[in-house]
Amino acid sequence: MLGIDIVSIERMQRLVERFGIKGLRRFLSADEINLCYKDSSKAFNISRIAGFWAAKEACAKALGVGICKELSFLDMTISKDSKNAPLMNLTQSKMREFGIDEIALSISHDGGFAIAAVLCKRCEKA
Repeated sequence: MLGIDIVSIERMQRLVERFGIKGLRRFLSADEINLCYKDSSKAFNISRIAGFWAAKEACAKALGVGICKELSFLDMTISKDSKNAPLMNLTQSKMREFGIDEIALSISHDGGFAIAAVLCKRCEKA
């Protein structure tokens, strides 16, 4: 199952300016927020925040539910692998509930937008 989402980086800039870290905590975990800081400064990498938002929306679309009671932003987590590529995971209970075995994620930024594509692979039935 495939999900794709695109978001304006400027929209995420306005969200951060208006709500600050409290706004980010509504859709990002503490570890994800830490990934969104520019280097060692306290400034945020807004493009990365936009990419993470798009990734979570794309995952929800791939699962066919959107962001709702069935799947919240915080049921999904984004991390980085050893080569700095993004990884998407769901909580164990959500992986079981949706019958998901594997999730692939790609995020890109260009022209004032962030786009993400998520591919969810269902568990093979025995």
